[in-house]
Amino acid sequence: MGECNYFQDETVTYFEPLNKQSFDLFLCFCGIEACPPRHSYDKVRSQYLIHYILDGEGTYKVNDKTYHLKKNQGFLITPETQHSYQADEQNPWTYIWIGFNGVKAAHYLNYANLNKENLIFECQDSASLYNCVKKMFELNADTPSNELEIQSLLYLFLSKLASNNANIDLKHRSKVAAEGYLEQSIEFINNYYMKPIKINDIASYIGVNRSYLTSIFKQKLNISPQEFLMNFRMEKASHQLMNSNQPINEIAKSVGYPDPFAFSKVFRKIYGKSPKQYRETK
Repeated sequence: MGECNYFQDETVTYFEPLNKQSFDLFLCFCGIEACPPRHSYDKVRSQYLIHYILDGEGTYKVNDKTYHLKKNQGFLITPETQHSYQADEQNPWTYIWIGFNGVKAAHYLNYANLNKENLIFECQDSASLYNCVKKMFELNADTPSNELEIQSLLYLFLSKLASNNANIDLKHRSKVAAEGYLEQSIEFINNYYMKPIKINDIASYIGVNRSYLTSIFKQKLNISPQEFLMNFRMEKASHQLMNSNQPINEIAKSVGYPDPFAFSKVFRKIYGKSPKQYRETK
């Protein structure tokens, strides 16, 4: 590995291998620091640099934007980019940092969805990222095996960020899918509420099981699909009661209740009055 710089005191640990052998991806330096209040930095870098916040908070300014960041968040500094970052005055951050370069550096960063357009990330697995950097400190002796292990730790660090992004993306896709299922369900109810449809009919239409459909409604609307369908039908019925002279048994049929007694029971449960009493109040 050649020579290296290694320094440690009460607030800062710094490691820099001076002989960078790899062409694709190589470590330039890494460190950890408990910053004093308002500690700032604004040096333009020639390499990629990732900071990950272990504790506290601060600000990162780049491209005319200011990001207020805290524990479990991180930021990317790209080469030759004017920027600045500063620890908070009341709750200054402690962070790890890792600087690297190579012809594939940008390629690997894209796996984690980090680039010039997306410089901020969040990762709850702080222990894994911290341990990668900590192990690099322990490998500061000049040996071929240490050189290879440091290289592997750099790849591992980036793989943790890529895996974190994949998990976030999966959660996002799941959220989008749930919103789509909810929209389809409501559309189905709007089109077929006048027929004696059941919740299983809705679930079958959108292609999910009943329990998953119920979980979507409760998560998004805080009610079950049964309650939503019942409320939807009763709202339609109340409108007809107030705006038409149609017989109550016909109104019941028009909102999916062939049995007028069952309809009246549900209507009273929601409005506190029978359909006849409700109509008389108009």
